[in-house]
Amino acid sequence: MSRLWNFSAGPAALPEEVLRQAQEEMLDWHGAGRSVMEMSHRGKEFTGIIEQAEADLRELMAIPAGYEVLFLQGGATLQFAQIPMNLLAGRSADYIVTGSWSKKAFNEARRVAASPGNVRCAATTEASNFTRLPVADEIRLDPFAAYLHLCTNETIHGVEISAERIADTGVPLVADMSSHILSRPVSVEKFGLIYAGAQKNIGPSGLTLVIIHRDLLGMAPLTIPSVMDYAVMAEHGSLLNTPPTYGIYIAGLVFQWLKRQGGLEGIAAVNAEKGRILYGCIDASGGFYANPVDRDCRSLMNVPFTLADPQLDAAFLAEAKAAGLVSLKGHKSVGGMRASIYNAVSLQGVQVLVDFMDDFAKRNG
Repeated sequence: MSRLWNFSAGPAALPEEVLRQAQEEMLDWHGAGRSVMEMSHRGKEFTGIIEQAEADLRELMAIPAGYEVLFLQGGATLQFAQIPMNLLAGRSADYIVTGSWSKKAFNEARRVAASPGNVRCAATTEASNFTRLPVADEIRLDPFAAYLHLCTNETIHGVEISAERIADTGVPLVADMSSHILSRPVSVEKFGLIYAGAQKNIGPSGLTLVIIHRDLLGMAPLTIPSVMDYAVMAEHGSLLNTPPTYGIYIAGLVFQWLKRQGGLEGIAAVNAEKGRILYGCIDASGGFYANPVDRDCRSLMNVPFTLADPQLDAAFLAEAKAAGLVSLKGHKSVGGMRASIYNAVSLQGVQVLVDFMDDFAKRNG
């Protein structure tokens, strides 16, 4: 069987090494005589799996002891509601909107807030079609806000906030890192809460990761469901109800794979090189390809690009598929193309894409 080069934005490529290990362990996990999918989430086997996954994640991200790690469900979209339900506590919250996902988070927070006006848009770049980050004098923050929310990598628009641009604002920082978590080192202590859907850089869809400072627990009103209360989930070790057990197992294998790649420092170096050659191809194409994002905030995970002649889009996609390159069509809201080059997409895969793009441009330019 020949595997394709998969540039899907999510659910996305998983490391082949992880998939092969999961295949080998599918019917009989470590001599247990059954699959992880068939185990009780309260049995000693799965308890060991989830504890090891958390330990490996803590090591990879250098998560301080004052933070809880939660393995939840519902995707980042559920977190758009769960965060204000837990953290607002009758106060205000600020949102910086830099793309479709941070806009969705802002709108959902307003939907669930007791007083929608307490959820403030502190800055937005929508007038610039989400192709840049706001500058300092465009940002209006409330120093008394319960939290400041941002999306550090916009999957659709390909805008990424570098670690150097994240400043201490004096209020808890809440970050949607769904599409670039584990792609580079991050200073967890800068954040009050980090969340991410698993289906891009962690594992299969259905699992959601939340890393939350213990100071932010216990603020939710008693009227919200227990399963939505971070404090309750932390108290039960993410096992108040049956969690996505197989997703946690696969995530654990991904964490171990990342450690074998040299941790986040090692994978970050590979990701930087992948971004260099792909953006280099786009920028050197003489306008045949174009990326709309300001160079200082281009994403290293999600690379949108357009062809100068949109009438070539269909041929580009068809020929790419014939060459074994799939899931390159851009999101319906922006069109064009998008290559998502997450951790599991190898440098070789990106080079194959770049070679195809160069050849296509020569034949059609």
